[in-house]
Amino acid sequence: MSTQVYIVDDDEQVADLLAVIVEMAGFPKHVFTTSRDFIQQTTLEADIILLDLNMPDMDGIEVIRELAKKNCTSKILLISGQDLGVLHSAEKLAKAHNLRIVGSVAKPIQIGLLQKTLKECSTQGSNNHHRKNASAELMSVSDLVYALENEQLVLHFQPQINLQNGELVGVEALVRWQHPEHGLIFPDQFIAVAEGNGLIVDLTGEVIRLAVKQAKLWQSSNIDIQMSLNISAENITSLTLPEQLSAMLKTQNMETSMITLEITESSLMGELVTSLDILTRLRMKGFALSIDDFGTGYSSLSQLHRIPFTELKVDQSFVMQMDQDEEARAIVKTCIMLGHELNMTVVAEGIENAQIYRQLKLLGCNIAQGYYIAKPMPADQFKQWLSQFDASAL
Repeated sequence: MSTQVYIVDDDEQVADLLAVIVEMAGFPKHVFTTSRDFIQQTTLEADIILLDLNMPDMDGIEVIRELAKKNCTSKILLISGQDLGVLHSAEKLAKAHNLRIVGSVAKPIQIGLLQKTLKECSTQGSNNHHRKNASAELMSVSDLVYALENEQLVLHFQPQINLQNGELVGVEALVRWQHPEHGLIFPDQFIAVAEGNGLIVDLTGEVIRLAVKQAKLWQSSNIDIQMSLNISAENITSLTLPEQLSAMLKTQNMETSMITLEITESSLMGELVTSLDILTRLRMKGFALSIDDFGTGYSSLSQLHRIPFTELKVDQSFVMQMDQDEEARAIVKTCIMLGHELNMTVVAEGIENAQIYRQLKLLGCNIAQGYYIAKPMPADQFKQWLSQFDASAL
């Protein structure tokens, strides 16, 4: 079936131009010159929606809200004569509503660029595929308890590279659930279950146990690298955590300095005094501390000033867009400068292409992580990857 394109623009001349461009790209089109006519469709059959933000009866932001209510799975291209800042804000709003924003087009419209974008959109997979992926079911509490008791959780490891010389410096350990019937289950299907049912401390404890065990095995093979682990808000309100972690590493004859504990900004918004107590003692015992997803929280600077972090991890939502979005690039640049001023190592995650890798290197970022380097992988695959890794290829 041909890709269906819906055009929503109140300016009839612009709508006619868009219709011609869509036809030239070889796609059937349906034109709406009022937002209300468009949104009143009982079903949305469009594969692609070209949506103008500036309309008199119902503006594009209101349309985005209504599309979210309808659980729209169409790919959406935003069009506007407003400045780029407005377009970017609208994009971010639509993504926050879990809509499939694939880009934006500024007026006056560049015909060749829009045709190219439409053709790229038509080859990015069907809406049914997106719907299936977007509705992953959460696993049950009893299943998760069973998984913890029967050691079904496993770790995958994503390499972290020194941007200046291309050498491997560490890995981030990421939890997965190896289910006997459903196969490999990702964290978005069970972390919320753990957090909502008092299991997150046990889950984190299992992750730390597996990570320390693996790090010890690698050390015996002369693979001596930093291991980064995520800890939850509940973990950093447990006053016994520093002693428990220190004791665990001591039994394995491992230095605490080999472990970096990643804490998201949002997890620091709870019991601040208790968190400060625990995180300061963790630093005193030699653990490195990383503030994860930096730039997405509500009190970033105060957290950096208050807590003895050694590493700043720039959120991937900025890194992934920095080759196309000047605002995102400016935020990444500012984060790198801030981290260095505070004597912190700066890590960029979400690097998906060579251009972003090169930009980060020029900006002086310290460590790179992302699919451009390698996807997360099981320990045995990581060892094989390491034996074939060529730093000069980056």
